[in-house]
Amino acid sequence: MKYISTRGDAPELSFAEAMLTGLARDGGLYVPKKIPTLEADAIAAMAGKTYEEVAFEVMKPFIGESFTDEEFKGIIERAYAGFRHEARAPLVQLAPNHYLLELFHGPTLAFKDFAMQLIGQLFQFELTRRGEKVTIVGATSGDTGSAAIEAFRGLDNVDVFILFPDGRVSDIQRKQMTTPADNNVHALALDGDFDDCQARLKDMFNDFEFRDGVKLAGVNSINWARVLAQVVYYFSSAVSLGAPHRKVSFTVPTGNFGDIFAGYIAKRMGLPIEQLVIATNQNDILHRTMETGAYTKEGVTPSISPSMDIQVSSNFERALFDAYDREGSVVAQLMEDLKDGSFTISQGAMEMLRENFASGRASEEETTATIKSEYAASGEVLCPHSAVGVKVGNEHLSSVPMITLATAHPAKFPDAVEAAMGTRPGLPPHMADMMDKEERVCKVPNQLALLETLIKDRIAAR
Repeated sequence: MKYISTRGDAPELSFAEAMLTGLARDGGLYVPKKIPTLEADAIAAMAGKTYEEVAFEVMKPFIGESFTDEEFKGIIERAYAGFRHEARAPLVQLAPNHYLLELFHGPTLAFKDFAMQLIGQLFQFELTRRGEKVTIVGATSGDTGSAAIEAFRGLDNVDVFILFPDGRVSDIQRKQMTTPADNNVHALALDGDFDDCQARLKDMFNDFEFRDGVKLAGVNSINWARVLAQVVYYFSSAVSLGAPHRKVSFTVPTGNFGDIFAGYIAKRMGLPIEQLVIATNQNDILHRTMETGAYTKEGVTPSISPSMDIQVSSNFERALFDAYDREGSVVAQLMEDLKDGSFTISQGAMEMLRENFASGRASEEETTATIKSEYAASGEVLCPHSAVGVKVGNEHLSSVPMITLATAHPAKFPDAVEAAMGTRPGLPPHMADMMDKEERVCKVPNQLALLETLIKDRIAAR
């Protein structure tokens, strides 16, 4: 199994090489050269298996020779051992033909744990085997940062720096990033929004002297291993509702497009998915793009669902690569056009995207109303991001079962939930003292040179 860049001008890599590299040296994102498929019998055989067993069957074709079967099975077992639900990703029925996929039972109460716990184990195993150290820099709109810190904290062969937009994450999200005391993790509050954090991260990857000097690695969803880990719960949930003998649909609250792109990969692998619905909040660039064919940045307006406050959806590049028949030079030009604020997608490419994705949006008022109404109807307490998904999912219901992804525990966004339903959601008992812990955080300007100097200095000091 080889991996190629979406911009067509970077070397082909193995799975392990692509995982450790993160962003390709031409600025593109790595994708499999060929998408493996699973026969219907293989999908049907997943019924009744543990989440870990399904994960092995789904991900194994993408691994190639990077890990033996036994090595990979051990990595998967260790990755999900800390989850607090035996099913790992349980389904809850909201209404006839509408189900909620709870993805918040991991260590940091967010769906990012499914990918980050796995990638942490993959990195640790591969780096130990190679006798190497790396520097991980990540950008987060809230949940990726805490999941990365939890996955890599305390490891001798990894230094982790997480950039998050100062004042634009929830208090719980911030505390999860700033309270770990391990000396290999560093929380950096950037003066800007998430798109600024993501832009500085990409700048670091494109500064090859810095990149090579600190052995930079990335764990944002630009990293293919992150996307691959998320493919698994599409299979586990769909099979529990009768796939492959029965079609299913999914609604995915998303800002950076990684989670729904994982659903697209599941579909390409042979999972019978009827609809993949993109659910956006008021920062609805993906919904606007699907409606108009023009990807145009309009600035970020802070919302009660901050993890979706994004205008540059990195993983959309992977979808564009397929939409343009894998012509990397075309994708490279579109990304160059985006530097001026927008690009227009060709008619043929839009036809492909609309064949695979539907979309919808939820305003702040609609998100709040959905939290309130869903609690009254089913007793389910939704975080604001999950509420965006449920609202849009309800608009796309059909005779095919709809699974909406619940991306975070409601206690991560207590103010928004309390404002909607009058009750403040509590943290699980094992995290009850989170808000009382001392924070370790460094406020940083939105300047590449200063960030790079800070990172090099802290690595040297350790």
